[in-house]
Amino acid sequence: MAMHLPSNKSKGRRAPMAEINVTPLVDVMLVLLIIFMVTAPLLTAGVPVNLPESKAKALDTQQKPVTIAIDNKGDVYIDTILTSDAELGQVLAAVGRQRGADGKPPLVFLRADQQLGYGRVMRVMGELNRAGLNRVSLVTNPDKK
Repeated sequence: MAMHLPSNKSKGRRAPMAEINVTPLVDVMLVLLIIFMVTAPLLTAGVPVNLPESKAKALDTQQKPVTIAIDNKGDVYIDTILTSDAELGQVLAAVGRQRGADGKPPLVFLRADQQLGYGRVMRVMGELNRAGLNRVSLVTNPDKK
């Protein structure tokens, strides 16, 4: 029994090429990278709020913060979920019981419309304090000047 193995010396026949062309794979990965880079910043803002401007620098955060937004009508949103004044304390108490890897309660980003009255923002901050959420950062837009 003889077995014929393909060799480079065969006349007119070529050995099959066993290389993978990675150029289409790289093209697809670059397109996906661009798509994610464009859409990722759009996913962070939930409730449209007209923020005031500030010269403060950005914070460095390790864990995902809880975002509380107060719009120009005074409605309070916790991570894009509308929360009434009656249930705000209960929801914040539940958030305050959550602990991160460092054993601390989560960081809270408070976004409030600049046209809002001071008293409305302070009522929400009072509820945050009562729930044990003392790591509160007020979110502003960077100063344009």
